Amino acid sequence: MADRLAPGDIAPDFTLPDDTGSKVTLSDLRGRKVIVYFYPAAMTSGCTKQACDFSESLESLSAEGYTVLGISPDPPEKLARFRAEESLTVPLLADTDRAVMTEWGAFGEKKLYGKTVQGVIRSTVVVGEDGTVSHAWYNVKATGHVAKLRRDLGLD
Repeated sequence: MADRLAPGDIAPDFTLPDDTGSKVTLSDLRGRKVIVYFYPAAMTSGCTKQACDFSESLESLSAEGYTVLGISPDPPEKLARFRAEESLTVPLLADTDRAVMTEWGAFGEKKLYGKTVQGVIRSTVVVGEDGTVSHAWYNVKATGHVAKLRRDLGLD
């Protein structure tokens, strides 16, 4: 597993397809603050709750200058179904080979029901306008995370 990102680190650039197949490149968003959140699987209860929470907060986060990107290992087709079924407004990106997740420290060993497994580590990283990490949280809980994120960013 790659080292986890920490405040002050340069956020590794990436280009990933979104749920429509269009490419999204992190460096194209320079000048904006970007919230990148990693989740294990579309259409599961925790990931649905988290995606809905981000979608419900998207307008207020955008008003504060934030762009939000959700990344999972799901293919674009599954992400498109997820977006449609849950009326999600957050852009969803596909990291099917888990390369970006690994580079950002969001894929690797984790505990699942008491066992050590390889998988997606639910994580959120905030990238500043200059491309450096301002905040990084790993092993976050799906429920309540967006509210905590808003508090930690001083938005509430």
